[in-house]
Amino acid sequence: MLKKLTILLLPALLFAGQEEDARLGAATETLTEIMAAGDKSIPQDLLGKAQCTVIIPGMKKGGFIFGGKYGRGWALCRHASGQGWTAPVGVRVEGGSFGLQIGGSESDIILLVMNKKGMDQLLKSQFSLGGEASVAAGPVGRDASAMTDATMRAEILSYSRSRGVFGGVALQGGTLRADDEADKGLYGKDIERKSVLDGQAATPKAAVPLVAALNKYSGRHTK
Repeated sequence: MLKKLTILLLPALLFAGQEEDARLGAATETLTEIMAAGDKSIPQDLLGKAQCTVIIPGMKKGGFIFGGKYGRGWALCRHASGQGWTAPVGVRVEGGSFGLQIGGSESDIILLVMNKKGMDQLLKSQFSLGGEASVAAGPVGRDASAMTDATMRAEILSYSRSRGVFGGVALQGGTLRADDEADKGLYGKDIERKSVLDGQAATPKAAVPLVAALNKYSGRHTK
């Protein structure tokens, strides 16, 4: 009976893995394209200071809920040594105002978690952006000279790209929650998210390009 059940579930598990692989590829492409934009990218020194990064490729607008937004992506944190990035865990973002939509149906979202307090929020099963964690629009350019007092105090800096236009956005009211389904699809089993973001899990093959891109653009030496 167990063998028959395994056979029945195998196609679903394989499809789930393919879906997560595709989303990891989209996240890698999003980060690479944004960071390759030079003076219109995330300042590399800011990315170098970030404790964690959240990348939501192709966040969808509207549809099943009037004015609602929904996206799935990945969160990664730095190793305790400050060198290199951990394996990713899945995240979902729901609701909220993300600005810079320009009428587009999809937007790429990047969040930089700048301190331990923000990282502690990320480790929760869910938290509200702009509520439990302070969020500010991130500056754009080769350095962080455009940072104001508000952005310097923020736990999370937020960015959005829609129809090729990229910039910092005032992201408020959304909820970021754990995506256990994505984690199971990527790792093939239930995981302990804190252990992954503490660097205690091996990076799955599909996530290696994303980790490599973060290492390349984060301005710190890797392991």
